[in-house]
Amino acid sequence: MNIQAKKLQLMKLILETENPRILESINNSKLKHGLIVVLFTFTTMLAAQTPDTGIFNEHNDIGETGIQGNALYNPENQTYTISGSGENIWFDEDAFHFAWREISGDFILRARMKFEGEGNHSHRKMGWMLREDKTTGSPHYSAVVHGDGLTSLQYREKENGETLEMSSETEAPDIVQLERRGGTLIMSVAKYGEPFSSVSIKADSLSDKLMAGLFVCSHDSTTIEKAVFENVRLVKPAPGDLVPYQDYLGSHLEVMDLETGHRKIIFTSPISIQAPNWTPDNKQLIYNSEGLLFSIPPSGGISQQINTGFATNNNNDHVLTFDGKTIGISHHTEEDNGNSVVYSLPTEGGTPKRITDKSPSYLHGWSPDNQFVIYTAERKGQYDIYKISADGGEEIQLTNQKALDDGSEYSPDGEYIYFNSARTGTMQLWRMRPDGSEQTQLTFDEYNDWFPHISPDGKELVFISYGPEIDAGDHPFYKHVYLRKIPAEGGQPEIVAYLYGGQGTMNVPSWSPCGKYISFVSNSGVWW
Repeated sequence: MNIQAKKLQLMKLILETENPRILESINNSKLKHGLIVVLFTFTTMLAAQTPDTGIFNEHNDIGETGIQGNALYNPENQTYTISGSGENIWFDEDAFHFAWREISGDFILRARMKFEGEGNHSHRKMGWMLREDKTTGSPHYSAVVHGDGLTSLQYREKENGETLEMSSETEAPDIVQLERRGGTLIMSVAKYGEPFSSVSIKADSLSDKLMAGLFVCSHDSTTIEKAVFENVRLVKPAPGDLVPYQDYLGSHLEVMDLETGHRKIIFTSPISIQAPNWTPDNKQLIYNSEGLLFSIPPSGGISQQINTGFATNNNNDHVLTFDGKTIGISHHTEEDNGNSVVYSLPTEGGTPKRITDKSPSYLHGWSPDNQFVIYTAERKGQYDIYKISADGGEEIQLTNQKALDDGSEYSPDGEYIYFNSARTGTMQLWRMRPDGSEQTQLTFDEYNDWFPHISPDGKELVFISYGPEIDAGDHPFYKHVYLRKIPAEGGQPEIVAYLYGGQGTMNVPSWSPCGKYISFVSNSGVWW
């Protein structure tokens, strides 16, 4: 057994132990979180001891390529550059360069990709590939983008069999996703900023265990072509029997440059972490996990627990004041039958001060002058938006709808409160004045939009969008979602990120102080 396997076995034994002394120790939430994260980080580092391949185990030329290819991983920006030669991937012949790893079960493969340079052949190829072995003529299914923009799901069902394809209506996409869902393969592609279009095929004969990865083929064995792949994600989705709020997947804490769309994972945990928000001094991201709050530098590093005193059952509704000195939390307290209650405390930690007398109350925002908090509350059988003095007292009802109103947040100038509402039948974005007047709808399409977050300059909103198949009043974990952006006064939404996530991805204000970046959580099961 190698060192990596031994460490993985040790971690598994510790986390599954029945030794009462060890159990007593790790049931301390702070120690448990730290133990899991440190062991996971260490074993993940061991698993990535080949720095040129990143999340992939190997890279090889497949078939007679003419010129040797290569795959390089840049850990600083988490991009892959793959160069490949080879005549083609067609009929019963294959010739290309392949960066891959073994996977099994259901999965989602996604990347943003582009060729480098003009190219020497219109049918140079790049994309995702699944295959059963390294031999030419092996069965394979591939999401392929050609040099001339043709995009197709190409497949060879049998050894040395005929290669077939299903073409996409989208030409020259840069976002390419390949998903296995049971016996079905789904290729989804998009030009960055636009929604996916998909084609699917039954692939019941495909082996459970596969080689999966990125490839480049020059379509000419005398030349090399190169492609760059960024935002590469290999997702293990939730199993069909996952019980929400009881079973959880692992988490990636990500930071994205809104101008370029480039994303970087700064922290990965095998347990659920949720809802990062940025401190105004740009020094920390704050997130919640297992009822506690933690901070981590936006460049990555080791998480530190924030002292929240008796409040150890916090949900993901934690929000900082505009000056960053105070943080509001929503803690589920026993004295209120486990319902959520809004509290405040110093951002560096301390004893929470209760704000809302009634429950359940779910914090979402502070007024810019720190005088009020706004929150969603269930009163008389319906959920509406309320505000209350930061010192407590009488709450003021701002909305009154039978459908859910949620996700409220003040604009930096204090002129508006932005929120989401299901009053039209789908969850859409709205805004109103701080007294509840002038309630105005901002989005109007088929998606269900949640949690509008306002840029520091007050000009733009980013928010999370679920597909129309999700109930308007629900924002579940572990779904295909988009992060989208619109002007603060409304307009045509633009997609800024494609990810697997949902609940906990972006529930709280998540812009960097400079307005250039946002932070969020994406999800995946652990691949081992």
